[in-house]
Amino acid sequence: MQGKAVYLNGEYLPLSEAKVSVLDRGFLFGDGVYEVIPAYFGHLFCLEAHLQRLNNSLNGIRLTVSLDTQQWLDIIQPLLVEGEAQYIYLQITRGVADTRDHAFPQQSKPTIFAMCSAIAPFAREQGVKAITLDDMRWELCSIKATTLLANILLRQQAVDKSCAEAILIKDGFATEGAASNVFAVIEGVLVTPPNSNEILPGITRDVIIDLAKSNKMSLREEAIAEVDLRKASEIWLTSSTREILPVITLDNERVGDGQVGPVWEKMQQLFQQYKRAVS
Repeated sequence: MQGKAVYLNGEYLPLSEAKVSVLDRGFLFGDGVYEVIPAYFGHLFCLEAHLQRLNNSLNGIRLTVSLDTQQWLDIIQPLLVEGEAQYIYLQITRGVADTRDHAFPQQSKPTIFAMCSAIAPFAREQGVKAITLDDMRWELCSIKATTLLANILLRQQAVDKSCAEAILIKDGFATEGAASNVFAVIEGVLVTPPNSNEILPGITRDVIIDLAKSNKMSLREEAIAEVDLRKASEIWLTSSTREILPVITLDNERVGDGQVGPVWEKMQQLFQQYKRAVS
């Protein structure tokens, strides 16, 4: 099966031949969830954690897909190309219904789609720019849903200002980025908001927390007030495909001394070592 472009409902086929019905609820309503699983040196990264998050998202939208880890591996593994940095995009919708109705259909078969893409190289060592924006998304951000229009509009505002990301503020506290989790070094302590319905539980975030704890780095999982975020000596953005991005300017103001910080440099080294160790 090596060399097939995508997987769709039990078949491997070229991307140009992959089609779904216009009555698929993912197309009509965004009624589905997704997962992004990076792979390094031909090995899937933190697969069990990604599949657990996928199952949590499926449970959150009351969609049952009874596949175990080995069955998911059987679907995903043929899409990988040995030795390249890549990621699997996996999307599951509630499937095709006979009519367009907001209520769940009585009978429908989930649509399962997966494809593999290369992870674009990113010059993390130079740092990135970010802006802050009001978090105007829904109240179930812990579900990795395909309904991402709010996130798209927020990220585009950042792009329009030549920034890599928008850090979202709600009720005076930072929640996360439009497509990332947030860390800040505040008075020498690495801080990240705790998991809740207001943020997506990031897999890269969890790896960083574990690495910080195992390497005796000061860390707290607690809310980050906007005023503290603006005084932080370092700010990071984390995600599966961009890994750990150091922010050097926030709303056109320097973060710390405007350079990539020493805590990020230490964590970057630990993270890269961890990637190789588990691959």
